[in-house]
Amino acid sequence: MAERLVGKPAPDFTMETALGNGEDFSSVSLSDYKGKWLVLFFYPLDFTFVCPTEITALSEASGIFEDLDTEILGVSTDSKFSHRAWINTPVDENGLGQLNFPLAADLTKSVARDYGVLIEEEGIALRGLFIIDPDGEMKYQVVNHNDVGRSVDETVRILQALQSGGLCPANWKPGEKQLTAK
Repeated sequence: MAERLVGKPAPDFTMETALGNGEDFSSVSLSDYKGKWLVLFFYPLDFTFVCPTEITALSEASGIFEDLDTEILGVSTDSKFSHRAWINTPVDENGLGQLNFPLAADLTKSVARDYGVLIEEEGIALRGLFIIDPDGEMKYQVVNHNDVGRSVDETVRILQALQSGGLCPANWKPGEKQLTAK
């Protein structure tokens, strides 16, 4: 049975990562993001077809997220070595090129399981995207079928709405009127 994560503390994690420079490895935990917003996204596998379109689009938009005091972390069930190889593969050869955020390795599949996106029988994650606030509370979760890529523009819009602290109607954008409770 699916469990609601929104409004609860985000599940804790610690994972090894391949840094976006394609050279270094590191380790990351949820606590590393305390005091910042985090866009945590899961994707199925390295060296696939839809995934690089999302990952590179998020990387290209990283300056927008940085301006919103938000970090980005990508996660799949591949190894940090596979991540590094994909980052070091040229874009015209189905690679990523350098990224502006790390890719985390969830080899045990425990993080994907804790976030409710693991396809157990395949051992891979669905396309889950989560926005976690600076206090570690889950503010947003969305899960897509693996055939459909996510919208960076919509992720930015949702993040801005969450950061506004107000009641935001459908299709709200910064500068537009918010709703008032009656």
